[in-house]
Amino acid sequence: MKFVETADLKTGMRLARPIYNKNGVLLFERDSRLTPLTIESVKNFGLLGVYILDPAEPLPPMSEEDLEFERFQITTVFSIQDELEKILETGHKSRLDSIVATILKNYGHLENKISFYQNLRGQDDFVCRHSLNTAIFCAMITHAMNVMVDEQLQTVQAAVLHDIGKLRIPKEVLFDRSGEAQERQDRVYRAQLAGLDVLENLSAAGLNLKRICNQALLAQQEFDASGEFKSKMKMSLKAKILLVANRYDEITAVNLQGNAESEVKALQEFYDHPDVYDREVVAALVRCVNTLFPGVSVELNTGEKALVVGENPGDILRPRVLTFSDNSILDLAALENRDIYVVDIMKTLDNRYIMSSMPQGSV
Repeated sequence: MKFVETADLKTGMRLARPIYNKNGVLLFERDSRLTPLTIESVKNFGLLGVYILDPAEPLPPMSEEDLEFERFQITTVFSIQDELEKILETGHKSRLDSIVATILKNYGHLENKISFYQNLRGQDDFVCRHSLNTAIFCAMITHAMNVMVDEQLQTVQAAVLHDIGKLRIPKEVLFDRSGEAQERQDRVYRAQLAGLDVLENLSAAGLNLKRICNQALLAQQEFDASGEFKSKMKMSLKAKILLVANRYDEITAVNLQGNAESEVKALQEFYDHPDVYDREVVAALVRCVNTLFPGVSVELNTGEKALVVGENPGDILRPRVLTFSDNSILDLAALENRDIYVVDIMKTLDNRYIMSSMPQGSV
């Protein structure tokens, strides 16, 4: 499976993921072959691209829960988009509370890990799809950390609202890949900060919501600009959770530059920078999302390819693996294997995380 940008789609390619309209109605089934009509529809929907199966690749399994998430994401994204645009226009909320309640009902009380697969994104829904995913991660993390109900509610509200300023950026600017990256990033940050001003009068908790979003945004901005975190700013737990949830989705989903990485790469960034990303928050995220579980194929720092046969809850990036070269079992948590570790999820196995110029993931 690989992500193929819309401009590169060809007749005869097989869809790896279903395509729905904004009402959650299935338009194109998985494993169906692209036709000129399908490709034209993808272009009309404004999708950045779709997931395509390799010619001989079997169709990866998708549970009913996976398919239900696809439908949930589609319908909720457009609800968020309508609400954020209304807030920008009027300064008042309408359906925000019900949207947050729905997210918490579905993902704020889970007791088991989920497999989070990134969905397709288009220019029209890019910002709001990221907001939804960030809110889902915040709902799961706050539950895993036993955060009080009112603080959980505020964290998820902040996640839905944190990127509202991006909706004021023209799409031709937001998705422009020709200009200087840092200049574009600075402009995006300024728009995000300006957009948060609308939160002040949104509700009784508006100032607090703005504070949560501001803290997370400024921390990420400082890290992106310098590669380290020198600020003495004291961050609330809600802001720390938002920071991790936001960044996890930024890394694992297609970004504004059309790139994405695996979940392993996201966790490596978190572990490498504990001064930026709170250890307890990251640990809670790991308890919520399947990453290196049995059946996932990985690449080791030795160049070896291997299959995960046993998860390691104590150190998620050091599971037990079966090497492909000699069928030997390696426990990467064992002292004798301390110099061997997972560097990424394999990009070439049929039903694993395969990426080309853009990423993949999903619930």
